[in-house]
Amino acid sequence: MRPVSGVTRDTPATPDRSRDDAARGVGGAPALPVLERPSALRILVATITGNLYLLFGTAFFSIVSILVAPIPPRGNWTNRAARLWARGLLWSSWIRLEVRSPETGPGQAGDSSAGDRYVIMANHQSLFDIPALLAAIPGQSRFIAKRSLFKIPIFGWAMAAGGFIPVDRKDRSTAKDSFGSALDKLARGASIVVFPEEVRSLGGKVLPFRRGGFLMALKSGLPVVPVGLHGTLAVQSRHSFLIRPQTVTVQFGEAIAIAGRSIRELPVVTEEVRVRVAALAGTECADEDISL
Repeated sequence: MRPVSGVTRDTPATPDRSRDDAARGVGGAPALPVLERPSALRILVATITGNLYLLFGTAFFSIVSILVAPIPPRGNWTNRAARLWARGLLWSSWIRLEVRSPETGPGQAGDSSAGDRYVIMANHQSLFDIPALLAAIPGQSRFIAKRSLFKIPIFGWAMAAGGFIPVDRKDRSTAKDSFGSALDKLARGASIVVFPEEVRSLGGKVLPFRRGGFLMALKSGLPVVPVGLHGTLAVQSRHSFLIRPQTVTVQFGEAIAIAGRSIRELPVVTEEVRVRVAALAGTECADEDISL
C-alpha cells in the first residue's frame, strides 16, 4: 500500500461566475472529486506518517529555509524550500493534489517565470490549506499569517526569513505595519496569499470576508485571484489530529481587476469575490459558522 501524492494540473475553459455551477464543475470543468471514505487502516497510517512529517519534516525544512534565506533575491529560495516541504507533507499524508486553472493565472504550470503578481484569496478550513496552496502556486508567493505562528521556535523564524507577513488579529493597531510589509513584497515581485475569512471554517462554508486584502489590492492596483479549496476539511478539521487521505482540489478562478475601483465599491467587490471562491470550492456562503 503506497501513498498517492501526484499533482495533476487541468486547464478548463473560462470559469463561470455562478454558484449553481459548483456541483458540476465551474465553467464546464469536470465536477469536483467526490470525497472519499478512507479505511481505518489508511487513516491510521496517514495520521502516523503525516504527523511525524509535521514534526521532523517541518523542523528540517525550517532550518533549510533559514539557511538559504540570505541568498538573493532574498526570500525566494525560502519559498522554494517551503514548496518542497508542502509536497512532502501531502505525500506523507497520502493526499493527491489536483490543480485546476483558467488559461492564464497563478495556477498555470508555466506561470512561475511570467513575473505576474496577484493578491490571491482562498477559503480557509484546514491546516492543509497552506501546503496545498504552496504546492499549487508555481511562482513566488508570501502568505499573511497570524502573528502567534511567528513565535514558534525555528518554524516561526523560518516564516520570518521567508518573508511571510505577520498580522495580529487581536491588535488592529498593527495592521498598518502588516499592510506596508505586504505592499513591499508585492513590489518585489511576489504574489500575496490571503485567507480573507481570517479563521478556519468548521462547517466548510465560506464565511464573511474582511476587507484588508481588498484594500491591499486597491492600493497596489493588482488583480485579485479567487481560489477554491476542496477536500482539505475532509482531510483534517480544526479540532482533530487525524489525517484522512483525500484528493484535494485547488481551483483558480479568473483574475478580477481592482485598479480604478473606488473604496465605496469594496463591499460589492468583496461579495463578488466571496461568491466566486465559494463556487470554486464547491460550497456556499454563510453569515456564521456552523460546525459539521
